[in-house]
Amino acid sequence: MMNRKKVYFLVALLAIGLIIFFIFSKNKQEKQYIHNEGRIFGTYYHITYQHPQQIDLQKKIEERLHEFENSLSIFNKQSIISRINQNDTSVVTDSYFEKMFQVAQKISKETNGAFDITVSPLVNAWGFGISDTNRIQTPDVKSILPYVGYWKIHLENHKLIKDDPRIMLDASAIAKGYSADVIGQLLKENQCENYLIEIGGEIVCKGLNPKGEKWRIGIDKPIEDSTNMVNEIQTIIHISNKALATSGNYRQFYYKKERKFSHIIDPRTGFPVNNNVLSTTVIAPTCIEADAYATAFMVLGVDSVLELCKKLPEIDSYLIYVDNQGKDQVIYTEGFKKYLFQ
Repeated sequence: MMNRKKVYFLVALLAIGLIIFFIFSKNKQEKQYIHNEGRIFGTYYHITYQHPQQIDLQKKIEERLHEFENSLSIFNKQSIISRINQNDTSVVTDSYFEKMFQVAQKISKETNGAFDITVSPLVNAWGFGISDTNRIQTPDVKSILPYVGYWKIHLENHKLIKDDPRIMLDASAIAKGYSADVIGQLLKENQCENYLIEIGGEIVCKGLNPKGEKWRIGIDKPIEDSTNMVNEIQTIIHISNKALATSGNYRQFYYKKERKFSHIIDPRTGFPVNNNVLSTTVIAPTCIEADAYATAFMVLGVDSVLELCKKLPEIDSYLIYVDNQGKDQVIYTEGFKKYLFQ
């Protein structure tokens, strides 16, 4: 009788053990994340996500990125934006271009032209664009400004209309962020609830990381390094269900006669930005917004950024700047405090 009870007990114990093992294994499997990386738009992408069936989506991701590139890459001579720059009257805009255009125009108005996708002729003239411009001579800015201005382009019936055929577009300061949103949508379409997308430093994240926590992201210390080899972390933030983009003057620049020329051009003056802001990090609902605002904020300067953010409750910013004593300082919006890692 005792032996039979003992057998029943052992069987029950084994069954409980199997159930616990099954639950543990299932939870462990559910927490497995897939990591994809590669090159696109002349930069790198890194994407970490949790798929309910553990399906690797890299092929779909790259197909979507190349589709996007065919619309908005200025380095692809057959892209929609490149053909517009070539004044190809047969080109028809697609949904990627039209969304970019609408957001760009909105942010241009909000920032009084500090962000402007018609800046391309100036970017090229200063030696930061796709054309091989000689950086020795200072460009004749006055002669270029007449065909720069976001109010000089219009979208009508899937056609971009220019007030001047010399107008050229550059979506570089908005497209990388937008591409991260596009991949975020792709992951949602494939039932992914937890992911982090990073494309050229612009980030979209949702849900939790593999540790079951909010995603931790480091903000770079603005150390001058045109090789992109030197990286130090200024601070760490933790975010979820948000987008983040950083812009700075410490990666792409050159010196001429001991003066630093940044790749960030003020579309209103035609000259490279020369204020005390070293970098701006923006958190926004979408990365297309974060990317564009980050560039605009580099142009606007500290006081104007903080004032503008009061009117934009969904936009938060973290700025690193140089004070009057030449020391690096940090200032951020009130809403940014909740993201700082404690």
